[in-house]
Amino acid sequence: MDFEPPFQGACKSLLQNSPIIDKFPEVEECELPVIDLIDLDSNHRNRDKCMNEIAEAASQYGFFQVVNHGISPEVLNSIRDEQKKVFHQPFDKKIEQRFLNLSPISYRWGNPNATCLRQFSWSEAIHISMADIPSMNEQHKSLRSIIESFVKNVSQLAESLAEILAQPLGVESSYFKDHCPPRTSFLRLNRYAPCPFSSQVFGLFAHTDSAFLTIVHQDQVGGLELFIDGRWIGVKPNPEALVVNIGDFFEALSNGVYKSIKHRVITNHKVERFSVAYFYCPSFDTVIQSRSTTEPAVFKSFTLREYKQQTERDVRELGEKVGLPRFLH
Repeated sequence: MDFEPPFQGACKSLLQNSPIIDKFPEVEECELPVIDLIDLDSNHRNRDKCMNEIAEAASQYGFFQVVNHGISPEVLNSIRDEQKKVFHQPFDKKIEQRFLNLSPISYRWGNPNATCLRQFSWSEAIHISMADIPSMNEQHKSLRSIIESFVKNVSQLAESLAEILAQPLGVESSYFKDHCPPRTSFLRLNRYAPCPFSSQVFGLFAHTDSAFLTIVHQDQVGGLELFIDGRWIGVKPNPEALVVNIGDFFEALSNGVYKSIKHRVITNHKVERFSVAYFYCPSFDTVIQSRSTTEPAVFKSFTLREYKQQTERDVRELGEKVGLPRFLH
């Protein structure tokens, strides 16, 4: 099909030079904590209990799910339909310099820096900065419109969750409003193509997210796996829920109280999978500093700019991101 990236050609040498693996080990499937955000209503008797559940899930698992999150099923279904349309455009069109009238590096596929098979991603993605949404071209007006609707709601959700998580840390209530203006976050549309080597190649290799928070809407195909307590576990899709996970910046800010957990996506031999992720990020020069009144700082202070520069060096030299361990004291 002319919309598929040339995955097989790109990882041909990696396949030839990698040991044959019959299949990835079976993993146990689990249901992440599901938190009903209707309890956050200011007059709800369970408000404090709900806030505690959010903080507990962030510290124990680094991942949780939320329902009654304020984003309608119609918006979620529409964004999946629109991203399917855009990913099913010809590959030659997707790699054009100004595809969707976004920056030249917005559309990405595979991993050109992979040094081994386990670093290759059998997937494609469109990275969209919040600042670039208004410039998306007119022929994709319906995609732009549904993205605007999604972002309006998910950005409010991210700020609300971040403020709740900040309270037990003693972080001032204005911190995220001051340091995470709307234009600094971004959206990523993901498509995981059917993979004939699904026993050997990841849809997305193991990594942690950089942002304060990531909020993900995934379809029902499944494939998301988390590394918790020394083992990989699969996340059972929940059609009513959004998946929320802690990123490196929040682990650093919390002095290690909240956990940025490694996760990956397994490929499917027969069907494609779609997801959309919102990354709640600070401005480039925001200083991320561990907050603790009782414990020594686990991490050195750093800015997003410094973190990004270090990550780019690691990806060039190692083929993958190292992340927060680079900033340990």
